[in-house]
Amino acid sequence: MMISCHFPHSSLPSKFQKSISFIFVLISFVACDNKTNKLILNGIQEKVEVIRDKNGINHIYAKNEQDLFFSQGYLAAKDRLFQFEIWRRQATGTLAEILGERELERDKGVRLFKFRGEKSAELKHYHPRGEIIVDAFVAGVNTYIKEVRDNPELLPIEFELLDILPGYWTWEVVISRHQGLLENVRDELTYSRVISLIGPEKAHEIYYFHPNRPILDIHPSIPKELLFKDILAPYNAFRKGVTFYPEDIKTEARNNTISFLAQSHEYEKELEETLETEKFSIGSNNWVVSGSLTESGFPIMANDPHRLIAVPSLRYWVHLHAPGWDVVGGGEPTIPGVSIGHNQYGAWGLTIFETDNEDLRIYDIHPEDSQKYFHKGQWLDMSIITDTIRVKGKPDVLVDYFYTIHGPVTFVDEKLHKAVAVECAWLETGGAPYLASLRMDVSKTWEEFRDACTYNHIPAENMVWADKEGNIGWQATGIVPVRNGFSGLVATLGDGSMEWDGYLPIEKRPNVTNPKEGFFASANQNIAPADYPFKNALGYEWADAFRGDRVKEVLSQGRKFTVEEMGKLQNDYLSLPARTLVPYLKDLTFENPSSASAKKLLEDWDYVLDKNSIAAGIYVMWERKIRDNIKKIVVPKEVQSLFGSVQLTKVLSWMEEPSQIFEGKSELERDKFLKESFEMALLELEEKLGSNRENWTYGQSDYKHALISHPLSLALSEEWNQKLNFGPVPRGGYSFTPGANAYGDNNTSGASFRIVVDVGNWESAIGINTPGQSGNPDSPFYGNLFSTWADDGFFSVPYQYENVKKEMAEKTIFHPSEN
Repeated sequence: MMISCHFPHSSLPSKFQKSISFIFVLISFVACDNKTNKLILNGIQEKVEVIRDKNGINHIYAKNEQDLFFSQGYLAAKDRLFQFEIWRRQATGTLAEILGERELERDKGVRLFKFRGEKSAELKHYHPRGEIIVDAFVAGVNTYIKEVRDNPELLPIEFELLDILPGYWTWEVVISRHQGLLENVRDELTYSRVISLIGPEKAHEIYYFHPNRPILDIHPSIPKELLFKDILAPYNAFRKGVTFYPEDIKTEARNNTISFLAQSHEYEKELEETLETEKFSIGSNNWVVSGSLTESGFPIMANDPHRLIAVPSLRYWVHLHAPGWDVVGGGEPTIPGVSIGHNQYGAWGLTIFETDNEDLRIYDIHPEDSQKYFHKGQWLDMSIITDTIRVKGKPDVLVDYFYTIHGPVTFVDEKLHKAVAVECAWLETGGAPYLASLRMDVSKTWEEFRDACTYNHIPAENMVWADKEGNIGWQATGIVPVRNGFSGLVATLGDGSMEWDGYLPIEKRPNVTNPKEGFFASANQNIAPADYPFKNALGYEWADAFRGDRVKEVLSQGRKFTVEEMGKLQNDYLSLPARTLVPYLKDLTFENPSSASAKKLLEDWDYVLDKNSIAAGIYVMWERKIRDNIKKIVVPKEVQSLFGSVQLTKVLSWMEEPSQIFEGKSELERDKFLKESFEMALLELEEKLGSNRENWTYGQSDYKHALISHPLSLALSEEWNQKLNFGPVPRGGYSFTPGANAYGDNNTSGASFRIVVDVGNWESAIGINTPGQSGNPDSPFYGNLFSTWADDGFFSVPYQYENVKKEMAEKTIFHPSEN
């Protein structure tokens, strides 16, 4: 019998009360006191000590590597069980089992794009003992799953609300690509549609492709009609987020239908706006500063990766300590190791290095056999995999998946005699996101770290490093196809005439060691040197440089920095676009006194998007109107619904050189445009916030705020949402400030995780994670960090054992079973 220090949150349905007869492992608490739990785990070889600090970070002290990763898997699953279960079902294409027929197409897409390589080669890519590490991690996950299946009173509330049980993991769940930062093929289809309507020259005018000019010609054999069909449906289904409906939830906790439909519409609108305006601005910041520019005399590393803000957080802190391992930091909880953090030698962080590792392939198919496609002068047979998918409340569905020499087939058009497939570099061995961090975790020198970077295929990243020897460096990573004679930005032929010429070795990607400036910073902008020789392996799509330029501006001040100052820079809300646009107001005359006073507010403003600033509220609305209105001018009507948002860098260049888009007296036309946009912004603010300008502060629930919603939120009643969601709280900044709190009203994206490390003093490291380490609403660590994050604060990250003990909230000792 298990003796537990936990108490059930509610009574569960009778099906949860039945123990599972299959015995995976015996877990038994043998002692509990106020601060120490002792328990027996069948699956570990030696005693493991776990100290959980007051912020919720587990510091794991094991005597061997296998026990270390077993414990990491066990504890992460315990903290994030519902997140683990949804991840597992997304990864394995088994959501239709619990959510019914509406998830069938997703399950098909997931399985179509499944990695089907050999286990040993795949796992050893990430670490020489990768197979042992991943197997141990999975065993730990399954140990906790067995525990809660045998004792359903331990299950988080989501399982009761959905009337489901968690399923067991395999190594294939860990290496799933379903949540990787991919998706360039969707852009390729959009670009192809736009170019088919307006031509490549006009596309070059309205898109911000750089540093090189891509070939945008679409081969005449690709029918325009085909491009406007749903040719990527399986891919889109594979990549979409999970939405829960009221009918998925037990009756008494459901949202009502009218409320659900209204909230769903609002959520989808917000998500669409985020994806449209954030396409090139969702990203991350990182930088390393040499000891010559720090108060301590040692390098500092700072990193704040930006992704969608969620409950629970995407990232998860952990400290792993065993022979050969002593690393603390954050990563995705479903993956062993640490992807951002430090060991006893150095610290590292990441941002996305924009890379195109997918291509949309179009084939001729045989007029008498749609399973034959033309490649290099001959008709080849598509390979076929047959599968069965279980669907809740329906008979099992038999599915055939088709593949060409390039990859998964997503569409066959027998009328046009065409087939479509997606060539994915991430389906090669080694494409599991972030898992190559295992090699980085044990790096002792910059040279070792650079070598570890060569195993990081997905996502392509700007990896930065700082070490105790005083070195700082940058290495761009990622698997990148070499394309000669075509750009890959539009649909390409699959007939063999546009093949990839292999992959560029990662060590040949851009890099720098100990730059003369004394620092290096990246924020998803193009930072490849102008003379970088491998232009055919460099992308054309990059984030606007505003965040990165602001970071470089601060780091170039010629003074010495502290950890605390680097934390402030991560939350810096100075808008460089505002510093460019606001001076144009000087020459504008407003007849309306209210407009004139608003203009004066901006002229006296410091360009900081502070949550308490009225001027910031006016500016952001003006910038939004400028972007909306410029799109109507420069983007042809027939493609406006396809285009998305004009990148702000393009907008500012047109304001500087208005003759590019305005006819006649272009400067006067520009000023007229800016004046009209300004007055439209003021009218919008009146409608949004009322006529009293004192109520126009930027940060508020009706304007810039953070509301973080639980995955079940839309399907649940308001009472449940109050228990599970966080916010709204006022926020500052937006996607073009280093503190990148999304472009829209809600802080839907940005940094949920931050870290700053001075390599001369590990104990001075600071970090944050929102809303908390745990995904279990009953845990004290579910939302304990939200208010600190909302105030742009940090916690200290202890490293040495004695300091970890001082921060202890509880301790657990795992003992191996005598059996």
